[in-house]
Amino acid sequence: MTGDSSVNFNVLNRICKLVVVLCFLHIAVIFVFYVRSMDSPFGFRSQHSTRNDTKRQEAAVEPAEQAEQATEIKLEKCPETSPLLVGPLRVEFNTHVSLDQIKKDNPNVQLGGRYQPKDCEALQKVAIIIPFRNRDEHLKFWLHYLHPILQRQQLDYGVYIINQEGDETFNRAKLLNVGYVEALKEYDYDCFVFSDVDLIPMDDRNIYRCFQQPRHLSVSMDKFGYRLPYNQYFGGVSSMSKDQYLKINGFPNNYWGWGGEDDDIYNRLSFRGMSISRPDGEVGKCRMIRHDRDRQNDPNPQRFDRIAHTRDTMDKDGLNTLTYQLVSVEKLDLYTKITVNVGKP
Repeated sequence: MTGDSSVNFNVLNRICKLVVVLCFLHIAVIFVFYVRSMDSPFGFRSQHSTRNDTKRQEAAVEPAEQAEQATEIKLEKCPETSPLLVGPLRVEFNTHVSLDQIKKDNPNVQLGGRYQPKDCEALQKVAIIIPFRNRDEHLKFWLHYLHPILQRQQLDYGVYIINQEGDETFNRAKLLNVGYVEALKEYDYDCFVFSDVDLIPMDDRNIYRCFQQPRHLSVSMDKFGYRLPYNQYFGGVSSMSKDQYLKINGFPNNYWGWGGEDDDIYNRLSFRGMSISRPDGEVGKCRMIRHDRDRQNDPNPQRFDRIAHTRDTMDKDGLNTLTYQLVSVEKLDLYTKITVNVGKP
């Protein structure tokens, strides 16, 4: 019995030691977790701080992203008919106008005579091309009346004065070709309005833009008693899209002096299967600034012969044979003045 008691005691002693060791381990584990729980506020604060830093970084980025998104927002297209139009206008040439006053009256016109609507995207990009020499007073009236009209028409436009240098015989059509080429160097225009400097529209519903067919805009001029002089007349003010202009190889370059080039252009359009569109006689009314015929712009004695041979010459004389010397390009407040030497007959 004594031997058995001794064995039982040893077993019990070992069990007790094992229990003590397990208790110690359990306490140690509890202590470790306790210490970690004491550190957790610091860990929470660190995590919370990191989260706040991230939010602050995101907040700092948001304004920049919003600004970028704002610039990416596209304006809606301008309406087909501008709501700013007023209709018939009173056009007079008996009052003095100055370039400074015209600039004050048109503060949204940018350097070089450029303008874009601010609240909508214009339907077309229009280059206004004006052949020019020694007509500064006429130009003032044109700028005075046309800049407000073109802005009310909600056009994305630029005004280009193509000035022929020197005293050689005037060549209107060649200057118009030069204007087309030079304007496209500056901007992606898709419409071109070709206008004499002495013609002012009397109704802002006569839109200076392009249509499905080439457009004759100066339909009823006071010079002709507000009537169309003849059905083929395409002079004064007209518009063509880039595609239409390229289709006829631009204007002829060999009409020196007054007359003939408009009829040649009409023939070119007809031979390429196009017809002339016009506003009605009331909307298409224009006034001409009275003046004497310019020096070196006498009637062209060869014009009738050249008109008779348009079909034979149109592919050999035009944009594809245009030559000129660019003298200067001046960016002025209300227009771009491009001076060129176009040679002589």
